[in-house]
This record gives sequence, C-alpha cells and structure tokens, in this order.
Amino acid sequence: MKRILALVLVLFAFPALAQPVTFPKDTVTVETASGAKHKFNVELATTPPQISQGLMFRRQMAADAGMLFLFDPHPAVFWMKNTYIPLDMIFIGTDGRILNIAERTIPLTETPVPATGMTRAVLEVNGGTAARLGIKPGDRVRHAQLP
Repeated sequence: MKRILALVLVLFAFPALAQPVTFPKDTVTVETASGAKHKFNVELATTPPQISQGLMFRRQMAADAGMLFLFDPHPAVFWMKNTYIPLDMIFIGTDGRILNIAERTIPLTETPVPATGMTRAVLEVNGGTAARLGIKPGDRVRHAQLP
C-alpha cells in the first residue's frame, strides 16, 4: 500500500514523467435481489497508474459503460478530483456483494467517499444509474476476478 501511495504522489508531483494510461476492456454484470441482470462494458483499473487516474478528465461516458477497479481487499476511500462526470461508486466486498453505493458523487471534489467495509473492487458508473436500475447493497457483482 505504501508503494501505491508513493507512486501516486510521484505521478501527481511530476506529471511529465507519467505515461498515458491505457485500460483493458471487459464486461461486468450486476445481479439484483429481484433477479434482474445489468451488464456494463467496463475499463479495468488494476495497476497503480490505472487506479490513480481512473475516470479523471473524462467529459462523458456511455450509459452502459463504467470502470471496475480491482485491488487487494482494504478499506477503500475514493474521491472525485479532476473527475467531471457525476458517478455512482459501487463498493464491492470480498464476497462479490455490494457493500454500499455512493450515489451521484459531486464532480471535481476531494471529499473522501469511503466504503463501509473491506473492499475488493469498486464499480463506477454514471450518476443515477444505481437508482434507475434498482441496484442496492447486497446485490452481487459478477466478474472473472471476483468471487
């Protein structure tokens, strides 16, 4: 964790050293308690540079798109620095179930947005998507790298 923090600090302190970050693409499915299945086309953020950049500097995102952050379990905290799109942050526990959802996060803020428990992944989608689709804590997120 200390190495990730050090890398993030270097990338922000010396942006000229940072190389353009690319993200592999995949799909993720959210299964709700009512039995609905919602598929999202996501970009994967698994490396420190990908995780630190996330969706920063994007001006738009397709309705069925998102970003899936995957990391070793820890008490995750995100923020919206340099992020222009209002997002729903879906925090996913070690069992693949949704812990909590930070809905319609405010763009361009550094206010910490925490998970309510040990987090294995975070799915970011357009703000309002979770409410529109009935996605709630306890629902299951399916991806090859989640249980």
